[in-house]
Amino acid sequence: MSPSTHPDLILVLGGARSGKSSFALHYIEDHYHTYLYLASAEIGDPEMASRVKHHRRDRGPQWGLVEEPLEIAQVLEKRCEGVEVGLVDCLTLWLSNILLQKGAEAVPAYQQELLQALRKRRRAIVLVANEVGLGIVPETPLGRQFRDLAGRLNQEVAVLADQVVFTVAGLPMTVKGGLPADVL
Repeated sequence: MSPSTHPDLILVLGGARSGKSSFALHYIEDHYHTYLYLASAEIGDPEMASRVKHHRRDRGPQWGLVEEPLEIAQVLEKRCEGVEVGLVDCLTLWLSNILLQKGAEAVPAYQQELLQALRKRRRAIVLVANEVGLGIVPETPLGRQFRDLAGRLNQEVAVLADQVVFTVAGLPMTVKGGLPADVL
């Protein structure tokens, strides 16, 4: 299958450890030749450092890498030249970074920048995000605010997406659009 037959924008949702990142990586490796991994995570403790090391090992050296905790819209617009697809992993960590570093009042501007970059995209983009609204109601106001902001962000991106895939227990389910049968 040639890259031109793929959807331009895919949103991959799921809970923690649902298989969403693995699905996105394998989908891209199976359907594209050149790719860039845009990591939004920041290493703040040894456990996160271990997670990042594991993700790097899983991806392998064929992946280009940009680590950017806040300005993913600019990366998508300016640093994805020469690749067929960019993978953003993950929108939820990116949102958390904005909320904790810039404050809730900054979220709408960052979100609009991202949505604009997605509308103007010149290559395929796969976005990974957590579906945080399926769990318990957070105990703190900040937790509830984050859950609500993440849900709204996922809805906005899903509207633009050609495909939306929801992963549960490592199994992908098409929510919007139709992925080829060999993918699911």
